[in-house]
Amino acid sequence: MRGPDAFPTVAGVAAAARLLTLRHPDLCRMRLAGESRSGQPLWLLSVGAPRGCDRHILVVAGANCDEPAGGGAVLWLAEQAVHDRRRLKEAGLTWDFLLCLDPDGALLNETGPAGPRPPAVHFRHTYRPASDEHPYAADSLLAPSGRLPEALALSALVADLRPVLRCSLHSNDVGGAWVRLSAELPGLAEPFGKSAAELEVPVQTGTYEALPAQGAGPGVFVRPGARELPGGPEVRVEVPMWATRRVAYAEPHPDPEYALAVLAARLRNEGATGEEAFEQALELLGGAARGPLLRAARQAVSAWEALAADFDEVGRQSPVPLTMAHVAACDIAARRAPLRAAGMLLRLLDEARLDEDPDSGPARLRARLERRLDAGAADLIAAMDATWVPIAEQMELQARTVLAAVAALG
Repeated sequence: MRGPDAFPTVAGVAAAARLLTLRHPDLCRMRLAGESRSGQPLWLLSVGAPRGCDRHILVVAGANCDEPAGGGAVLWLAEQAVHDRRRLKEAGLTWDFLLCLDPDGALLNETGPAGPRPPAVHFRHTYRPASDEHPYAADSLLAPSGRLPEALALSALVADLRPVLRCSLHSNDVGGAWVRLSAELPGLAEPFGKSAAELEVPVQTGTYEALPAQGAGPGVFVRPGARELPGGPEVRVEVPMWATRRVAYAEPHPDPEYALAVLAARLRNEGATGEEAFEQALELLGGAARGPLLRAARQAVSAWEALAADFDEVGRQSPVPLTMAHVAACDIAARRAPLRAAGMLLRLLDEARLDEDPDSGPARLRARLERRLDAGAADLIAAMDATWVPIAEQMELQARTVLAAVAALG
């Protein structure tokens, strides 16, 4: 494991979990839940009685590979369960922690600094996979025969454990803390809000990702048409790396249609520039352009128009009244998209190790992308007046929210 002010690595989380099982063999055990596409192990750590328990809580870390706080949060929860073993036994619970759903992608995100980093450095090292290579999201895009092994492993776990609650741990680059549910959990909003307030993280009252969701309290959203999933309700916990109070303002926006039209126009302008840079990079890279980074960058620079069109549609006819928080969340999404694309393009150029002559084509493209990344990241943080959330507090808020969800379940 790394220090207390650093994101844990995939290997570090697995090593710490294995140590926990050695220290408490009566309560903890690890097993292989499957393998990733590249053969990386998908480890499951279970804490609870090995027999006679039919109430399982499944917690998934690393559902999105560029959101590393979850690994530390599951260790936080596991240690808490061991410490409170009497209550664990009385409740008849077993905690099951999938330590990382996408280790392949997580390893590609471990190239940057482990601890607090400048925003430009963060986006410089971010890898966000193409949608059909994203274990948490790809099932809706792929035919059953093409399902990813990570997604199959998760489905098999749910079928085997039949958990009474499923929790997935997520982060957002810039924003606030919020929760999305597959079915309402009465009583969750109050302890969630209290934990966020104690850790000085704003609760996000409006989010672009859960726009049509029903509110179940500040920062808690229930998916429309929510239904009971196999294995019980699902809780998605979102915690920011950089926190901004602009996503907490629940007041109606005075002119959301105009504001979103401006964001769409900016996206289209950025998109044209990004596509030009991508085509230039492809020409320079030639046969060296391949692999998941290339596929991720290609999708990132081709998604602008769809996002801009969505902003236009939401501005004209939103499923909910748009607040200042909703528009701020859309503003963040619009500013973040080109930063991710520029960062992955730069990594492609780095990996190819092209001519470093300052007058060469690769060097000029790299310099242009670096300037855009530096300026755009600084602008995002300044526009949102965002501040870094200490890593330990990101992990703690995720963990405390999961505990609150278990308590609300009863």
